[in-house]
Amino acid sequence: MKINQFLKFEPILKEKIWGGEKLMKVLSKKSDKTDVGESWEISDVPGDTSIVSNGHLKGTDLKQLIVNYKSDLVGAKTYQVFGENFPLLIKFIDAKEALSIQLHPNDELAKKRHNSFGKTEMWYVVDADKNANLIVGFKKEVTAGEYLKNLKNNTLLDILNVDAVVEGDVYFIPTGRVHAIGAGVLLAEIQQTSDITYRIYDWDRKDAEGNSRDLHTEEALNAIDYHVQDSYKTTYQKKENTASKVVSCPYFTTNILPVKNSVSVNHTDKDSFVIYMCVKGSVTFKYNEVEEVLYFGETLLVPACIKEFLIDSDEYSELLEVYIK
Repeated sequence: MKINQFLKFEPILKEKIWGGEKLMKVLSKKSDKTDVGESWEISDVPGDTSIVSNGHLKGTDLKQLIVNYKSDLVGAKTYQVFGENFPLLIKFIDAKEALSIQLHPNDELAKKRHNSFGKTEMWYVVDADKNANLIVGFKKEVTAGEYLKNLKNNTLLDILNVDAVVEGDVYFIPTGRVHAIGAGVLLAEIQQTSDITYRIYDWDRKDAEGNSRDLHTEEALNAIDYHVQDSYKTTYQKKENTASKVVSCPYFTTNILPVKNSVSVNHTDKDSFVIYMCVKGSVTFKYNEVEEVLYFGETLLVPACIKEFLIDSDEYSELLEVYIK
């Protein structure tokens, strides 16, 4: 039996030392906490498996969906490569305070050290306070020795690239690239399924018990990409009712899809599930007799076996469209 519905999942909310209230106040997540930093929208990370929140499959977890529906859910190629593991982790992140400066190991290093995938990721800025910023990469070429010297001298920020950001800005974060989300930024994050992070600087802050969080200085040293780029921001174009490429890499492709009135979607050229994150407005997905509304701040998964459908909107809306090549 094929899946004949669009899939929405219960958000998995994560309290963080740097988290705030925007996930609830801006994106309408449900929590009475005041330090929620992350909403895991679709997750197959062990211990944090997403559970369907709609339709006749409500209550089924993502792992069981893959076991039951295999390539009908994720696509034949994806199932061949990843088996019963979902390859992406989809999040919204609210940084009331700056996150730690960090990086992620590549697949080879993550496999060797942690028996895990690496973590290539991308950010789409949903909302940003005035003067909010992101740290991405180095602003000048440095050696490992120079990096270590700045780290020890507490002058790491002198060699890092800091960009002021606004809504709609995109940054691609390959493994090894040093990065941090600054205070006042709310963003969508698309990444490989991995929770491996090397924290290199945490602003000398303490947790509620007065303890510093662990740093991973030695592990990070040979995992960092020390090369510099002229610009780290991703440029892209928007075209109404057309999916335009934002990021494409071996792990995922992300498009931006501005919707006005109605758009007919055809994915017969893809052998993959397709994920939609609503980053502006709201839309209605329609397939046969099935309809599902996707509101601002929500995420929806279209199974690989559903190739053609309509997206309607009563207002100008924007979606991130994510799939595996």
